[in-house]
Amino acid sequence: MLSLGLDDGKLEDASTGVDQGAGMRVEIGDRTNFANANVADVDDVIALAGRLAAGVTDAQVGTEVAAPRPEKPVSITHEVLVDPRSVEMGRKVALLRHANDVARAADTRVRQVTIRYGETVQDVVVANSDGRHRTDTRVRLVFTVQVTARDGDVLETGYEALGGTIGFEMLTAEAVAAVAETAARRALLNVSAQPAPAGTYTVVLSSEAGGTLIHESVGHGLEADLNLKGVSVYSGKIGTRVAGPLITVVDDGTDPGRRGTARIDDEGARTNRTILIAQGVLLGYLSDRKHARKLGIAESGNGRRESFRQLPVCRMTNTMIAPGTSDPEAILASVDDGIFVRKMGGGQVDVVSGNFAFEITECHRIRGGRIAEPLRGATLVGEGPSLMREIDMVGWDLGYSVGTCGKDGQSAPISGAQPTLRIPSIVVGGKVGA
Repeated sequence: MLSLGLDDGKLEDASTGVDQGAGMRVEIGDRTNFANANVADVDDVIALAGRLAAGVTDAQVGTEVAAPRPEKPVSITHEVLVDPRSVEMGRKVALLRHANDVARAADTRVRQVTIRYGETVQDVVVANSDGRHRTDTRVRLVFTVQVTARDGDVLETGYEALGGTIGFEMLTAEAVAAVAETAARRALLNVSAQPAPAGTYTVVLSSEAGGTLIHESVGHGLEADLNLKGVSVYSGKIGTRVAGPLITVVDDGTDPGRRGTARIDDEGARTNRTILIAQGVLLGYLSDRKHARKLGIAESGNGRRESFRQLPVCRMTNTMIAPGTSDPEAILASVDDGIFVRKMGGGQVDVVSGNFAFEITECHRIRGGRIAEPLRGATLVGEGPSLMREIDMVGWDLGYSVGTCGKDGQSAPISGAQPTLRIPSIVVGGKVGA
């Protein structure tokens, strides 16, 4: 892995390293014994297996062992054209400096620019006693720019990211400049914006907003482990209507080049394009091996772990609301007075109730079907299933965001996507009386 950080034109952070190890588990009924360690060779792997076996008693071991069932190899979903490890360090640093120059040239109100570059190349081998033996090499890059602007006493930031499971060919000078320009534009827009008015509005979510909304308000609730425990608002609802007829939700671990893409999950199952909600009807959950078996559903290839040090858990990959048929411009034109959300930020979700609150990092007032003055300090507040039932226009476009998802103390690379959406009525948090 390699991490570079440029802050105020200075290279403040540069770190690189190799993390190599193995994780092993023994499943006995509902019990799992797990061990992990750094390993350098096959002797270390055998020693780890011995330590794990020592914790299993003879009474726990069954007399029958299933015969191995060799599985077909999984094809590559996309190619890495330029291995980032083959690119000299000077070229990578030059891209950070280029982005810094572009952002600072945007306006004299730009006060700080922070740029980060990260690359990981993860070689994965998964084998089990059922005969599964599969490998994957995951090359992931991320390039982020955060710009802080000041206008009088108002201090605001703008952020943009570019990333994927892809090679260094992604990071052209033009692509890096576009990320810096967007971050700077967003910061400068926000320092001149008016405080967002609190109230209930018709909201148009741009496809540029990315998949934060679907990932947080719906996606986590569709993970099988939460549904087995009965702590998801979607528990026990397979086959029932949970969203409006315009809504189809997909998790696609095979989407070429996206940040959550891989050939296999971390249990060796092939990743899939899994339709979770089809025209409003819940079809299934995102599962790993254990929870698929317990719920009697198909293994979807969503058992993911941060590294060999953790057990896999049910996780999203690239989650999206599928495109519809409405023209995005027509969706905007249909709103006489409302809020246009161009970019979402972070937020909080209660998976039991589905209640959420999301930060909006760029939005505007809609007046007469057109984008009007910029607003800042807005949030969206609502309940996931209700929101999915209320969306009444879905665009034919699709925009992606890149991110990192946290669950059970583990982080996993993901992306989210959505088309342009119209929500007829939703609470917008902001300044009362603005």
